[in-house]
Amino acid sequence: MLVATDRSQNVFPPVAILAGGLGTRLSEETDQRPKPLVEIGGHPILWHVMRHYHAHGMNEFVIALGYKKEAIIKYFLDLHALSSEAVTVRTLDGAASFHGGRNALDWTVHLVDTGSDTMTGGRIRRLAPYLERGTFMLTWCDGLSDIDLTRLLAFHRAHGKLATVTTIRAPSRFGYLDLDASTGMVRRFVEKPEHGDGWINGAFFVLERGIFDYIDGDATVWEREPLERLAAAGQLVAYRHHAFWQCMDTLREKHLLDELWRRGAAPWKTWE
Repeated sequence: MLVATDRSQNVFPPVAILAGGLGTRLSEETDQRPKPLVEIGGHPILWHVMRHYHAHGMNEFVIALGYKKEAIIKYFLDLHALSSEAVTVRTLDGAASFHGGRNALDWTVHLVDTGSDTMTGGRIRRLAPYLERGTFMLTWCDGLSDIDLTRLLAFHRAHGKLATVTTIRAPSRFGYLDLDASTGMVRRFVEKPEHGDGWINGAFFVLERGIFDYIDGDATVWEREPLERLAAAGQLVAYRHHAFWQCMDTLREKHLLDELWRRGAAPWKTWE
């Protein structure tokens, strides 16, 4: 039986973020820029996701790129430069030094091209060389929540399985997870039930490297075969989150998040 191998309580795990999709349901925005750079309150949604993890002590990120990857790379290259008070450039070789500034974000960001047509499971597998320490976090670039990531990580380390999936309550337009009420084990996935609400995949995961054995290649969809096989093997446990969670799939949802931020009522703002 595969079990978790890294149980260190003192090391913050790296955070993998899938940021390579087309964002077709938000085409009003993503025709011009990749979905991770669509702004909420003047900052890319990717920045909001990373700030939430950073608030829980996690500052190493491995980002899976695809669609319009150049824009995301440029964003991170510019993040420090544009916050500096002064920049000195040597025109002969392009060497630059930066002086002063207001950017207090101490992040290490690995930007990995995972292909324009790779599915979610394939993108995760391509990040494996950057996730060699054992336990790692995984999320998408377009979901915001006030989930306590410290408690989520502790929950994962306590149960000893390969994978933890955060589950939330949402309308039945989503597929849902059939959970064992007493143990929290995921029994199966059910695609878009016709009636009622259920627990759905909230896309805040904690994983061990053993999950890579469940991903066959670039065409693998993480939300299908790998999670189904992990559940069947008794290696997938649900962490129930009862508070705020909101994805940004449509323009309406972007406007909702913008309004929450504008009013100073953004539950996912867990940093000062």
